[in-house]
Amino acid sequence: MTIQKQPLPTIPDGAERIEVLPDMSLKVPQNPVILYIEGDGIGPDIWAAARPVFDVAVEKAFAGARKVHWVEVLAGEKAQRQVGSWLPEETLEALREYVVGIKGPLTTPVAGGYRSLNVTLRQRLDLYACIRPVKHILGVPSPVKHPERLDITIFRENTEDVYAGIEWACGTQSAEKLIRFLREHMGVHIRKDSGLGIKPISKTATQRLVRRAIRFALDEGCPSVTLVHKGNIMKYTEGAFRDWGYELARDEFSDTTMTESELADGPGGNLPEGKVLINDRIADAMFQQVLLRPREYSVIALPNLNGDYLSDACAAQVGGLGLAPGANLGDRVALFEATHGTAPKYAGQDKVNPGSLILSGAMMFRYLGWAEAAELIEAALAQTIQARTVTYDLHRQMRRARLVKCSEFGTEIVKHIQGKAS
Repeated sequence: MTIQKQPLPTIPDGAERIEVLPDMSLKVPQNPVILYIEGDGIGPDIWAAARPVFDVAVEKAFAGARKVHWVEVLAGEKAQRQVGSWLPEETLEALREYVVGIKGPLTTPVAGGYRSLNVTLRQRLDLYACIRPVKHILGVPSPVKHPERLDITIFRENTEDVYAGIEWACGTQSAEKLIRFLREHMGVHIRKDSGLGIKPISKTATQRLVRRAIRFALDEGCPSVTLVHKGNIMKYTEGAFRDWGYELARDEFSDTTMTESELADGPGGNLPEGKVLINDRIADAMFQQVLLRPREYSVIALPNLNGDYLSDACAAQVGGLGLAPGANLGDRVALFEATHGTAPKYAGQDKVNPGSLILSGAMMFRYLGWAEAAELIEAALAQTIQARTVTYDLHRQMRRARLVKCSEFGTEIVKHIQGKAS
């Protein structure tokens, strides 16, 4: 198929660009352009349910003084059909230009092309921080006895570790060459029938992630930032992640942070007001901690693969990925997203829970400084669930609940925002 050039989006009448200022803060106009990618599979269904929620929340919060101008850019199957590319360069260029976007889930091409469109977006735009807040909504079924005790924000490094995608297949010349080099020059024995991958973790990527996590903790009044790693085994990658995190806290936040050893040596052993505790935990132990002692953790910073597992495991405690919001942030571009997959067997059935995308939109409004809209969205979604009006994923776990479609769930949230719910 011939790849066609996708035109860059034009600014609608009355709309303005969001600007990134020299100090990396945002200048957000009253009528900003925000880009969106519908997504594949169930993406169009959940976007159609979410967009009215966003618009009504902004209208209600600001009495009509602010308005989002949504502009679509293409990625995934829709882009492949229309312009012959899974991820057009024009989409990347538009996201850099317009700064903020929101997306549904994207298909990973089965053969050729990109290994993962989600990963490619994060790497090409340098969206190095995957941020996943995990908090229980009253009324949501949970497999644990006290889901309300888990209230954490996960900062997962987004560009290195397994996301670097550096690997060679078993039996290829490249794999055999690397195995031979490691044996002859590094004294490392690797079986000949091995595939190989390289797991880079850098000081640069580690410290910018930890910096962002600590700033978040200070801004939000969170008591701790926990560095999670497997440094007992992988000392020069994950162990270095731990060490570089502590170093960053010491060098840049010495007035506002302290370690567990400093806390233990101090008078009374109590964290002083205005201080953030910096500690660390081994990754496998942390999985147990978030189940047994979740109240002891508030912000968690960790490399890519551990963050992948832990964020989904935590989401499972509070209702699953259908209600898990997420954001991918860089220093200039922010892309908010539904954290689940495309669920192609449900595509076009108006069935799935749009909560993940809706709550990601609330995250987006907080990022813009429009907290009033975010609070309306979060409260209305919770009220809809507490009224026992839910999509199939929650309905099958709740007694005497009313089953609604994806679009109807969005409509119910809108009614609660407007104060018109029955």
